[in-house]
Amino acid sequence: MTDPNPARTITVRDAAARLGVTPRTLKYYEELGIVVPVRSEGGYRLYEQADLDKLARALRMRSLGFSLTAVTTMLQQPMEAPAEGGRPRLSNASLKTLRETLTGQLQTLDARVAQVRRELKEAAAMQAQLRRDLDYVERRLAGEPVEEALESRRKERPAP
Repeated sequence: MTDPNPARTITVRDAAARLGVTPRTLKYYEELGIVVPVRSEGGYRLYEQADLDKLARALRMRSLGFSLTAVTTMLQQPMEAPAEGGRPRLSNASLKTLRETLTGQLQTLDARVAQVRRELKEAAAMQAQLRRDLDYVERRLAGEPVEEALESRRKERPAP
């Protein structure tokens, strides 16, 4: 297939640079069927904006911990033939598969968000502890007696 409009396509190297990945990553995603770039007269891969959008989504999903299988399933659904003059649409079977995939991905993200919230809560507690420790050290360096600095620290300690 040759590129119908070369002005709106970019090479694999430029696409990789724009997406922050290697050309090999893009070729691998092509092997998986996530995108199928058009080819130049010389057989070079040329990516359209729709390809870049799909690849960016795939990369975001991967960074959030989705498997390549889940990413591929999500982004590679069969389309029904378009109605006269219309665009291709997902078939009912594809929509059902997509619903299952999206439900699973949403559950994965919900679990990840819950985990991040727990980690943030733990980090905030550690941050508060380190601030109390630093305050104690600053008081001691300023010449405050140990007993007074410890008493101030006890008063600042949150209730368990």
